[in-house]
Amino acid sequence: MMRFHPGDEVRVRSWQPPGHIRTPWFTRGHTGRVVGMLGTFGNPENLAYGGDGAPRQPLYRVRFAQSELWSDYDGRPGDTLIVDLYEHWLEATR
Repeated sequence: MMRFHPGDEVRVRSWQPPGHIRTPWFTRGHTGRVVGMLGTFGNPENLAYGGDGAPRQPLYRVRFAQSELWSDYDGRPGDTLIVDLYEHWLEATR
């Protein structure tokens, strides 16, 4: 079951767990908008250590304003970056 839907604003958890992590550090703590859902997959952080990938995690495509990710970004104001992020890394902003 999907927790988020295209158009939803989400924040990437500001979390620093040890070990193999599939969430780019530069997205943590930042806000973006869901633009799509790619399916449900085994949890890569569990799979990395020989686990069975349970529970399976929805994988979302999230769009960020470049200026949201990098405070010193000096490109065009409308520039964006799309990152694929697993649901357990996302939280609702409202």
